[in-house]
Amino acid sequence: MLDFLGSLERTHLCGELRAAQAGLPVVLMGWVNRRRDHGNLIFLDLRDRSGICQVVLDKELTPDGHAKGEQVRPEYVIAAVGKVRLRAPDAINPKMPTGEIEIEATELRVLNDSRLAPFSPAEEAIQNEEVRLKYRYVDLRRAEMQRNFRLRHEITRAVRESLSAQGFVEIETPILNKSTPEGARDFLVPSRVHPGEFYALPQSPQIFKQILMISGFDRYFQIARCFRDEDQRADRQLEFTQVDLEMSFPRRESVFAVVEKFLVAAFQAAGITLPAPFPRMTYDEAMRQFGSDKPDLRLPGLTDVRSAFTGEALATLLIDPALPVVALRIPQVGELSRKEREENHPLFDRKKGAKFIDDFKRLAKSFPESAAKVRELASASEDDFVIIVAGDPAHHIKASDTKFPGRLSEREINVYSAAGNFRTELTKKYAERHKAFQVTEDVVAAAGSRAGGAIDGAAAFHPIWIVDFPMFEYDLGAARWVPAHHPFTAPYEADMANLTADPASVRADCYDIAMNGLELGSGSIRIHRKDVQQQIFASLGISDEEARARFGFFLDALEYGTPPHGGIALGLDRIVMLLVGAASMREVIAFPKTAKAIDLMAEAPTAVPEQQLKELHIRVALRS
Repeated sequence: MLDFLGSLERTHLCGELRAAQAGLPVVLMGWVNRRRDHGNLIFLDLRDRSGICQVVLDKELTPDGHAKGEQVRPEYVIAAVGKVRLRAPDAINPKMPTGEIEIEATELRVLNDSRLAPFSPAEEAIQNEEVRLKYRYVDLRRAEMQRNFRLRHEITRAVRESLSAQGFVEIETPILNKSTPEGARDFLVPSRVHPGEFYALPQSPQIFKQILMISGFDRYFQIARCFRDEDQRADRQLEFTQVDLEMSFPRRESVFAVVEKFLVAAFQAAGITLPAPFPRMTYDEAMRQFGSDKPDLRLPGLTDVRSAFTGEALATLLIDPALPVVALRIPQVGELSRKEREENHPLFDRKKGAKFIDDFKRLAKSFPESAAKVRELASASEDDFVIIVAGDPAHHIKASDTKFPGRLSEREINVYSAAGNFRTELTKKYAERHKAFQVTEDVVAAAGSRAGGAIDGAAAFHPIWIVDFPMFEYDLGAARWVPAHHPFTAPYEADMANLTADPASVRADCYDIAMNGLELGSGSIRIHRKDVQQQIFASLGISDEEARARFGFFLDALEYGTPPHGGIALGLDRIVMLLVGAASMREVIAFPKTAKAIDLMAEAPTAVPEQQLKELHIRVALRS
């Protein structure tokens, strides 16, 4: 029979008791983690969010408690009344923070029982993620998940305190909003009182935070919930949290300084010292050196090896001489067998119009000088795996050849991107062979346990600012230039004259911050003048009527003394994911969706009653 709590009150958390509290009367409450029956003695490992403490039920001291102990099973909820005592020297468990003590129980109350759980929270690794997500309330009891969310709390608090200390005001913006272009599909919410009309859930608070600058708040921030109806992946969820901020009268450097300060504070909350200021790199430099606008700096970048080949060699190897020829190397992987190389082929994106050479033994037989020169240019040792990526003349793809001095054409970007993606995929595959990520794992382990004080994270976490993005991208299908960012991003003042005459040359005054191959955030200096905003709309083929219909209230606001302003938004989930060393955001979001956008626990999405649809003036027509 289950007991009531009555007037019993918890005095301590399970994981906070130590030898210094020996003899102290205590009342502990929590879940049974493990149970061991030794006849007259029953040992219960009692667990709560702070950790585990051993409770001893002695049949002679508490026969009633011992009898109840015979009935309890893992995940039963109990209250243990007793006192702290030191364990015998040979019974001390050095692996537990509470390993020097145990609770000599005088009373045991069984507050609730439990069905046999599909897995035990005492297990650190549960392989079946679908089972974990279906029984998320059990999964979240695991020590690893408890650590993740305590750390998330500490990181969030550090960010909030840092921004508050820097003069930012926290303001909430609407969840029910007007549909505006933000780069992905909106989630739409039908209006009951306005038939046929819809609200949209915010992809970001973009327009509202700009209006707050027009309203004179000067510095705004929000730990904002955002929603995007897009395909799921490890670092993407339908609903997510971002650190959103906006500033009036900023220079780009002002935004950088604010972000670096709160990121240093966030990482310090995890016990990691993050060096600042962060390095910077232009978009074109990032593509040339890493084939990515979110470069992972822990491994060597790409190397231009065009000079290693004669024109005859390029022709024989069927390499397009008009496009980049680069080498990538994965340290300490060694020469791969033919079978191993073939297993890597699906990781290469051939849709980019590029090809690769990964058989260096064969290359060295035909072009020994070129092979040796490639290794020399790439600073590759014999233990390094080297691959050459170049343009494929046999694979023609539709791409813009528009190019101007010092910048990259779309075809060049495609080759660099193919090399960069291949580099990323191979890095993941061979992470255990090379040593580039070992420091990261050590730091993450220490951060998770918060042991040993501050840790130098310089070798583990590599933040970098990416700047000077192109303002526009050419859409071959639509045969027009489209914004590479949201249409409120300001162009460089020096490039304004080229908005219509030469869109490819226009640079956006925007910036991304990346770390370890992950984009953490994106921002820009905004357009604060209506005439400039109208020019941007015109250059994108947006008519005055369309602009008025989509952004009318915002265009009106621009006419009422809008200050220069700019800001940024960083993904909080991604920051926490990095710091706990998780491979997926699902490990740091309490109730996430699966890759198929399903909440297995709540069984959402679902159909709704016909009456609800009628109230919303909606009829569902399913396609066959």
